[in-house]
Amino acid sequence: MLTYQDVVTTKLDTLTTAAGQWDAMAKAFKDVEDLYKNKVQPVATDGGWHGLTAASASAQFKATRAQLQGAQTEAKAIASLLRDAHTQFVTLRKVVTDTVAKAVEDDMSVDSHGKATYDFSKIAQYRNDPDYQDYVAKRRRAEATWTRRIKEAVQAVDDADQGAKLALRKAAGVKTGLEKALPGTAHGFNSTAVGDIEVYEAREAKSYADTVLDGGKLSATERANWERLNRDNADDPKYSQTLLNSLGPEDTLKLENRLLDLAYVDDKAGKKDYLGLQKGLADTLAGATRVPVFKDDQGKTIPYGAKGYQEKFSDWKKTDQADFYNNWREGMQKAGVKQYDLDVVGDKISVGIAQGQQARGYQSLVTLMQQGDGYSPQFLADITDDMIEAERKDKDIWDLHGSFEGKEDGWFANDPVDGALSVMSKDPEAATGYLDPAADGDKDRLTYLLRDRGDVWDTTNTTNWRGNLQTIGSDTFDEDVRAGLGLALEAATTGQEAKSPGAELGRHSEAQARIMHDTINLLDYGDAQGKGDDEGRVGKAVETLSKEDHASLRGPLARAMASYSPDTVDILAGDGPGGRTGKEGALAEGDGSQIQNSRSSVLRMMRGVSEDSENYFLIREGQQMYMSEQLSSENFDSLEGIKNRAAKQGEVYGAVNAVGGDLDLGARDAALSEAGDKRVYGYHLVGGMITGLPVVGDMAQRTVDGVANEWLKAVTAEEGLLARERISSSNDAAEQQLDEYFKDWGTLNHQSKDDIGATQREARQSYMGGRELAYDALRERK
Repeated sequence: MLTYQDVVTTKLDTLTTAAGQWDAMAKAFKDVEDLYKNKVQPVATDGGWHGLTAASASAQFKATRAQLQGAQTEAKAIASLLRDAHTQFVTLRKVVTDTVAKAVEDDMSVDSHGKATYDFSKIAQYRNDPDYQDYVAKRRRAEATWTRRIKEAVQAVDDADQGAKLALRKAAGVKTGLEKALPGTAHGFNSTAVGDIEVYEAREAKSYADTVLDGGKLSATERANWERLNRDNADDPKYSQTLLNSLGPEDTLKLENRLLDLAYVDDKAGKKDYLGLQKGLADTLAGATRVPVFKDDQGKTIPYGAKGYQEKFSDWKKTDQADFYNNWREGMQKAGVKQYDLDVVGDKISVGIAQGQQARGYQSLVTLMQQGDGYSPQFLADITDDMIEAERKDKDIWDLHGSFEGKEDGWFANDPVDGALSVMSKDPEAATGYLDPAADGDKDRLTYLLRDRGDVWDTTNTTNWRGNLQTIGSDTFDEDVRAGLGLALEAATTGQEAKSPGAELGRHSEAQARIMHDTINLLDYGDAQGKGDDEGRVGKAVETLSKEDHASLRGPLARAMASYSPDTVDILAGDGPGGRTGKEGALAEGDGSQIQNSRSSVLRMMRGVSEDSENYFLIREGQQMYMSEQLSSENFDSLEGIKNRAAKQGEVYGAVNAVGGDLDLGARDAALSEAGDKRVYGYHLVGGMITGLPVVGDMAQRTVDGVANEWLKAVTAEEGLLARERISSSNDAAEQQLDEYFKDWGTLNHQSKDDIGATQREARQSYMGGRELAYDALRERK
């Protein structure tokens, strides 16, 4: 393997010099061939020589000339390979030197082995500082990080070097010891040599794939070589398309299944290697199917799903560049619905009618795709649409006996549509473009997935035994049902990868707001337009999201709702652009777009996702942070302005506490109460305990932190009031919390005692109205 010193000191220009010499050699062979053609070959063909010897000589002359032509092909190919290697090495070495430069900028020194080191003598004078050890630990981590990055950059150069070596040997026709010993082995020039490193690497990978497909096993060295080929070339279309073209869709699926069989059943000792090869194959698929980036007339990138994208894509599909994409998708539409052997599926049930069951091709494909990244949004959309088309024809197409869930078997995409949505959740652009009702033509994907897919979600077959007689039972669902849909909705509505840390609060794009708005309406009323004029539609978000088969939606939608705190606060206070009853669609105002659902729908949505109580805390804290940010950042011109803000917050606070009162907060409440007792001023403990909290300024965060315990007591005081029909009861704890909240805010913002008192009274008065409105929405489901 190349060392760091090798990479940074090797003179690369010798490669281009050598390439020029090989070009000259090709020209020299061409001159010899021309001379041979004109002066030697005619001797046996000009009529002056007859008989068997003349025929034999003619054949030999022809073979010799073919060798001269082969020599030219080989020389030109080697020249091309050397230039290809030079280009790769220059590019990759720059990555190494740039990484080193950035490490130096971070106060690191890098030795001749590529190891990054920090000079701790620079901070020795701060040894007694309370934060000294934390800073030392931070710099130690930085040392390890920079050393790792440099090592990875050097590894990339070595991978390319190994690829160049392989290609040069193949182009030169260098034989292994075994190949040399085979009878009839030719030792002439290589007339089939090609000048592309990636083509040779793809052929080498195909040879390993063939061994696996034929039922063989690879040695550890062979597995490492194959993994290097994928690692070095997955993003290169020449390599990835050459390899996948040589396999075809069906053999690609069979290869994926065979790798899984080896990893989980036949060769568990090599599991890590086989799963590494699986990831390499997934990344190769991503590289082969990559759709180009399209730009508008001003040179700006057109995101997937945006206006003008489909026109550009349609034009591209008609070009030669799209041949692989079009052919591969067409082939996968056929292979994806076929059934194939896969041990983890076939052996799931050992006795009965399910024994030896097979996996669908699309299930294997998505299982593969889940291990990679970097897929084009268009490819993800096309594959998902093709699978939906298949299940519309056969709603039981994905059904299998046995559960595929959790750590043991959850990696298998028995519901490939949900699995593809999970892959999509890693790419917000793909998720937003796919689920946006305004971007999918007449496909109506969001409505299909949230409402119309119905029994297709139940992918688990069941059976019943009556003595020795086995009968078919009803379909059921796995515990992770709708998990991919939930994550895709989170990414699509927030513009962030699912499960990302909270971002700064703000509004959203038109597409994001449109998806969020329609999602709330579909889950509540079963219609994207909400209640509309249909009096028969009643809000059912609480019932729907409380169901076990919708549990996987709750966390992602809660994180999404926390991101929409500015919108939901406005709606709960009656200040949203859609008023209290809402409007059919979202407010489309560029990056300042907002949802316009009814207040009742928002409250029921909050209650539904809060079936998991940590989600309630997330939403509640997010809204409180937003209101505190408003209160801390606004410049109020008059007392009336402050009182209006207090009234708004009191009403929202009452509504949200009422939602909490309809929950059994139990252990979560106790845990946070205990944690709150340990809170120190300025330390954002709640923010550290809940994933996905929005980011606000320090002043607003301190205001929230200062009254966390009082808030918990206020929510607890609401518990059971709805069930006991005591919604008119006062909540002293809530009023106390409001008083403390505005007192802390007023102190931090230097407000007068009289103004603080006025805001406290206004907030207390509005609290009761907010909670009653919430109880109405939760009780009557109107």
